[in-house]
Amino acid sequence: MKTTRKISTVIYHVLVLGFGLMMIYPLIWMVMSSFKETNTIFTTAGSLIPEKFTLQNYINGWKGFAKISFGVFFKNSLFISIAATIGTVISSALVAYGFARCEFKGKKFLFSAMLISMMLPAQVLMIPQYLWYQKLGWVGSYLPLIVPYFFAIQGFFVYLMINFIDGIPRELDEAAKIDGCSYYTIFSKIILPLISPALVTAGIFSFMWRWDDFLSALLYVNESAKYPVSLALKLFCDPGSSSDYGAMFAMAFLSVLPAVIMFIFFQKYLVEGIATSGLKG
Repeated sequence: MKTTRKISTVIYHVLVLGFGLMMIYPLIWMVMSSFKETNTIFTTAGSLIPEKFTLQNYINGWKGFAKISFGVFFKNSLFISIAATIGTVISSALVAYGFARCEFKGKKFLFSAMLISMMLPAQVLMIPQYLWYQKLGWVGSYLPLIVPYFFAIQGFFVYLMINFIDGIPRELDEAAKIDGCSYYTIFSKIILPLISPALVTAGIFSFMWRWDDFLSALLYVNESAKYPVSLALKLFCDPGSSSDYGAMFAMAFLSVLPAVIMFIFFQKYLVEGIATSGLKG
């Protein structure tokens, strides 16, 4: 019996390791290719380890285009991602608190509408949103990439925070009301500290989604100097002329690092935010 269990455990771990390597192999290939000479990347695609390591791809990639350093694109992405993430976290927490603790007419209808909005593909709203932003004169700026997120447009985060707030005993609210606290004081002094795992989880996911957002930037950003990293990477691949795949892989690897670093530092909060729902015990 023990032998059978050990064999099953070994087979399980081997399969998981194999699938894990299959999933991560494209990323490893991209990283190793960034250290190859550009003209040898696809001729030696079957070989993972470069015959000759070079950092020239990173030097060429960081130079950017038209005297615009690639660092500018990183600054643009950081600005968009941080601003949109702040708006998402704050607005989602406020809306979640309203749904979880406040009673008002139309609450069930609005909650149902929020759940339905989570099921709508983004492509359905793409054209009406573009026409709306065009009439507002926002096309060509960062406003369409930032301002909407200050209005809790991502129902997933609202729903996540509602579950956390529902897990907080209402006795805490009642005790605070007896002490003369308003709804705003209860929200800022009691609710926010207790839902910090959900706030961090929402912040991590929002930052990663905004950092990787290619389509929105492609629609609304026209000037190359305003490009975020996700959009700037396509400049390395020009069908009309030569493409510098080595530099593209090098900058793509650098663009992945912020999300990886954020995940490493906030992994504890991320796991807690997904696994738990409110207070324990």
